[in-house]
Amino acid sequence: MTTPDDTRSRILAAARELFAERGYAATSLADIAAAVGLTKTAVAYHFHPKDRLALELLSPVLGDMLALLDTTYDSRADFIEALVGFAVRYRSVIRLFMEDLAADDSTAEPGSERATIKSFRDEIYAKLAGDDPTPEARLRSWALLGALQWGAVKTMDLPEDQVHAALLKTARAY
Repeated sequence: MTTPDDTRSRILAAARELFAERGYAATSLADIAAAVGLTKTAVAYHFHPKDRLALELLSPVLGDMLALLDTTYDSRADFIEALVGFAVRYRSVIRLFMEDLAADDSTAEPGSERATIKSFRDEIYAKLAGDDPTPEARLRSWALLGALQWGAVKTMDLPEDQVHAALLKTARAY
């Protein structure tokens, strides 16, 4: 017998996979329902509106993001290593986290998920760039964030250890 918790877990797993594959905006509740063999109404019973799915998937990510940002690192290199580990560990939701929800953060309303993600991104940037960054440091920091984002999003088909090693090597070059 399937319990409501099992059903929620199956829905979340399907949503995570479909969001990573197609993106948040391009994935409907009907797509998720089809992936788990349920009706759209059954999925909506557990997660309506669709934003609730995104929030549920982001919850563990946000906790680890806070830990990443609250930690004092001995060096920029140590922070970069932790950041790469974070990006690889959560690459299944990184597309939702960085691409779909933060795509146009100029319209982010205070307190919204988009504003929260923008705030995290800006804090990561500040840790990378430093207090009074030179133009080169600013450029290198944004380039590194872009490399990590796209490296995580576009390599879902590769083994995690391979992605981690390649992204770490790339990040160290910055």
